[in-house]
Amino acid sequence: SSGFRYGLVHDTVKEIDVLVADGRVITCSRAQNPELFFGFPNSYGSLGYATRLRVALIPVKPYVHLEHVTFSDADELFAAIAAECAKPSCAYLDGVYFQPGSLVLTRARFVYQLPEGVTASDYTWMQQYWKSLRRQRQDFVSIHDYLWRWDTDWFWCSKNVGAQLAPVRLLLGRKRLNSITYQKIMRASHRWPLRLLQYLRPRTESVIQDVDIPIANAAAFLADFEREIGIRPVWICPFVVPNDRFSLFRLDPGSSYINFGFWDMVRTRQPDGHYNRRVEELVAGHGGKKSLYSRSTYDEATFWSIHDRPAFDALKAECDPEGRFPGLYEKAVKSQ
Repeated sequence: SSGFRYGLVHDTVKEIDVLVADGRVITCSRAQNPELFFGFPNSYGSLGYATRLRVALIPVKPYVHLEHVTFSDADELFAAIAAECAKPSCAYLDGVYFQPGSLVLTRARFVYQLPEGVTASDYTWMQQYWKSLRRQRQDFVSIHDYLWRWDTDWFWCSKNVGAQLAPVRLLLGRKRLNSITYQKIMRASHRWPLRLLQYLRPRTESVIQDVDIPIANAAAFLADFEREIGIRPVWICPFVVPNDRFSLFRLDPGSSYINFGFWDMVRTRQPDGHYNRRVEELVAGHGGKKSLYSRSTYDEATFWSIHDRPAFDALKAECDPEGRFPGLYEKAVKSQ
């Protein structure tokens, strides 16, 4: 949520040590081995593995003051975000689309101490952060709890394991309410005998995606997404593009972007992959890109029309000439 000031995570990285296929460790930065430095983000293990990072940090204060602003019109929300990207007035900025006519933008600012008579909210157990956004106009949390605010309920995906029910939260306890627990449960659901449950339930397709859309097209994308996919809520996280040299994930430095995050199951009678493929088509139609950590359905020609194959091939020849690691398409689409 500081991306509207500083860009994506790789924009804050100053230096990387990369372990490549032949055992060498290559140190790279903007000045040293710059091709690898700018090509490594979004390579997904197809070039090597980072063993050390040097990153830029920002100073923080003990508490964060949250201001939740409601919007009924998506265009107005994205106009407010564009103004913050152009001239930031807060430390953090993100939002949530709950349903048509119900959106919330959260501005967060550092404070040294809480106002007299105010205690910091606690969303690490029985209270759910995402539900608080529409209940109150302002809030205070510790900086630690702000940074981990979405982890307790895995944003809002805890509903898929029943963890939004008070008895379940009480049983799990504070230490087990986190994304690690949910990941373990979801992985276990794909193993026998739990896997047999899929034959007893309506057929669904998992749509777990983060997509980046130019802010000028954000409202139109959201409307199309609501009409064709219909997952709610949707996370809204703006970011700027300080540098266009990252060869495997090029974005326009003249535009701010909105990262839309949506993670849920969609009931379907369509062939498997229908909704994920439609997301890819919507993203392309609105001039965006999608993250490759999630399911991708691109054919190889379409994939390389989006990503810079000459840049990747040159890096692959340098870092992994014998092809010990899968290529980017094989990693991202074929899951090799």
